Amino acid sequence: MKNASTLQFARIAAAIEYLYDHFREQPALEEVAAHVHVSPAHLQRQFQNWAGVSPKKMLQYISIENAKRVLQRQGSVQTAAFESGLSGSSRLHDLFVSIEGMTPGEYKNGGAGLEICYAFAPGSFGDVLVAATPKGICWLAFADQHQQALQDLAAEYPQARLTEAAHPLHEKALAALGGQTAQTIPLHLKGTPFQLKVWQALLQIPAGRLKSYGGLAADIGQANAARAVGSAIGSNPVAVLIPCHRVIRESGIIGGYRWQRGRKMALLAKELERTV
Repeated sequence: MKNASTLQFARIAAAIEYLYDHFREQPALEEVAAHVHVSPAHLQRQFQNWAGVSPKKMLQYISIENAKRVLQRQGSVQTAAFESGLSGSSRLHDLFVSIEGMTPGEYKNGGAGLEICYAFAPGSFGDVLVAATPKGICWLAFADQHQQALQDLAAEYPQARLTEAAHPLHEKALAALGGQTAQTIPLHLKGTPFQLKVWQALLQIPAGRLKSYGGLAADIGQANAARAVGSAIGSNPVAVLIPCHRVIRESGIIGGYRWQRGRKMALLAKELERTV
């Protein structure tokens, strides 16, 4: 099931992805609009309303050249943490998101004994599925197809009791997803010690900054484990709040994303706008 806002964002994400892949040819608005099956005027209006800028202007924020500049300026995440300070818009993720790993029994037994409340909700980047245990948020995923999203959650926790119901932490997570970060959000995650270490490191990358896979591997003291780091990033169960979208290739290429490459580009374009 897809609502109007999800369909609109999917179109915008597809347009960004097309522009990114064909930037050297500088496609006209008419060509991009044809690719996403709307009129040029309709695409321009939708895009301007959503992003506040034209499609091509937004593309500048996620160009390979700009991505390289951001990577070069950042240095290590530890340096970024000290530079950014502890207040205002530069406040780091790890100041309001905390991670607790599940017990070995919960991890190995597919969430046996866990009560998980889940709900679907609309968002600026498409519908999401959010789920929580009594200890914290355990899942936050974009849900372009509601049924498939729920199946993915059930596959992750086959032995847990899943109930569609409101949970106090849902509201906090959705508020943070929308840019409001006043309250601490506990995460209760199923992951190996290595995965948890990588996800914790991701929390130290502020908005408007980028990190390469190799750079993140070095930051956790495992410089030769870039491939394993990439795998852990791809398994991140909490979209945006654990900002795996801020990790790109050393070459400046955006690369893939668990919840659609165009969505990753859109997330980064919004965050990198102020760096151009």
